[in-house]
Amino acid sequence: MSTFRLAVVQPMTHMPPDDEKNVADAVKYVEDAAAGGAEFVAFPESYPGPFRMPATFDPTEAMNEVANRCGVYVQYGTLEPLDNEKGSAHNLLNLARPNGGTPGTYRRTHPPGPWIYRGGEVWDFDYVAGNEYPTFETPHGQVGLAMCSEVYMPEVSRTLALRGAEIIFLPAGVDKRKLWATWRNLLWARATENLAVVISTQNLMNKEQRGMALVATPEEIIFESTQSGMFLVDVDLGRIRELREQKDEPTSSRNNAAKAGVLSQWQRPELYDEFFRQEKTES
Repeated sequence: MSTFRLAVVQPMTHMPPDDEKNVADAVKYVEDAAAGGAEFVAFPESYPGPFRMPATFDPTEAMNEVANRCGVYVQYGTLEPLDNEKGSAHNLLNLARPNGGTPGTYRRTHPPGPWIYRGGEVWDFDYVAGNEYPTFETPHGQVGLAMCSEVYMPEVSRTLALRGAEIIFLPAGVDKRKLWATWRNLLWARATENLAVVISTQNLMNKEQRGMALVATPEEIIFESTQSGMFLVDVDLGRIRELREQKDEPTSSRNNAAKAGVLSQWQRPELYDEFFRQEKTES
């Protein structure tokens, strides 16, 4: 089946030190999403938390329980503590599953740590980058996870797409300020260049902030909102799969609003070492 219903949640987020309150809110959002027929729920980066080290709570049990009870996939954010004394942690996106068990996990890979997150108004920890790009099979499509400003690193989304991801969750942190327009543009670009559905949302810390809840397909943005709330969006992967199977032709632009073949026909793997040549030094 190529269609599924998605709940995109752009919450009014409780800031630290009250961020544990986000867990109960997240559970309620999942319950409401399931009642609305959703098969996936998407939360922002680090939501429901925690945002800081040392971590004072872990939302994993609550997210696993509600995903299992409600029969939905839940993409949520948290930390994986590494050293409480140093305040170091991986920044995680997890995918809780409707059949329970250990959630699928992505550890943010870009940029190299620890220059982001330490000493922020919301986040405060020494970020340690991960090194893996897992994808996750679901009955609705193959899922990849990435995070926030990794939208500026096209290698991340391309790696997920080449590993089969048709649905890429790319949730973000907070108000994008002057980056808002370019950020929106890049979310759609990641969908277009990877022939995938790209899904994003962010935390709103106050009513003055401008959100970016968005669902992009290769050919169009099918949903977006700057407001807080939960939004139900019906997604059809049929067109994406059709574009992935096509070969691009000189006349393709008559029927396609995105380039087919970019994940296969256009690839030149024999040149990739030349793109980023590592100069050898004598020892």
